[in-house]
Amino acid sequence: MNGITIALSKGRIFEETLPLLAAAGIVPAEDPEKSRKLIIGTSREDVRVVIVRASDVPTYVQYGAADLGIAGKDVLIEHGGAGLYQPLDLNIARCRMCVAAPAGFDYAAAVRRGARLRIATKYIAVAREHFAAKGVHVDLIKLYGSMELAPLAGLAEAIVDLVSSGSTLKANKLVEVEEIMSISSRLIVNQAALKMKRELLQPVIAAIEGAIK
Repeated sequence: MNGITIALSKGRIFEETLPLLAAAGIVPAEDPEKSRKLIIGTSREDVRVVIVRASDVPTYVQYGAADLGIAGKDVLIEHGGAGLYQPLDLNIARCRMCVAAPAGFDYAAAVRRGARLRIATKYIAVAREHFAAKGVHVDLIKLYGSMELAPLAGLAEAIVDLVSSGSTLKANKLVEVEEIMSISSRLIVNQAALKMKRELLQPVIAAIEGAIK
């Protein structure tokens, strides 16, 4: 396609991206929550949106299947960011990456003792780096869903996960014991597209930047 392809994921990121795209004159023709289409046209003939899983957004942009994408910092760290230009922090879909443990578990004492902890997470790269920097010995267990269940079922002593309101932790009697980093979504651009389609992409990037400010 000679126009621009933007990779987005459903849900919160899609909704919070809409006003930013509107500033660039881009309005998706359909709501992906209501439509089964994975490629959605927009108010601009030369721009389309592809709906992909959040963790796949950087891959689509890296390989040029999409020129632009919007992905959380958590996803970008796990992906490694190869072949991606990350010009803007969009300040949307804000949350934090935390270590959480059951309310009755003395996490600080276990760390002081030098105990080897089992940590369940989807974010292996983030967790590995965090615990290595602190000199804490951990066994990382990769899970894809419902991290909160892992300590309750005895699979792990603690979890590393994204937290926004904290209500899911509370409902499962878990508490935040450490904040690793704050997370928000970034605009990412395919590096080759930035050179080849500069006159198309630059105004869109500039309009989104203006909308953030």
